[in-house]
Amino acid sequence: MSVYIEEWLCKGCGLCVHFCPRGVLGMSERLNEKGYNVVEVIHAEKCKPCELCELNCPDLAICVVKEES
Repeated sequence: MSVYIEEWLCKGCGLCVHFCPRGVLGMSERLNEKGYNVVEVIHAEKCKPCELCELNCPDLAICVVKEES
């Protein structure tokens, strides 16, 4: 499983962080080119791809890719 964040689309609203039930995402100190603090993956090992972060991102800045087994 991989979570990809398109930083240039992120407005730092934090909805993905709020809706993640496992605390996979967090706000970073890094700013994107628009001046917003961006979201980052801080605990990838905890992710069970529920896709709530992707579904709740109003800017379509997150993509969850499930690996084939």
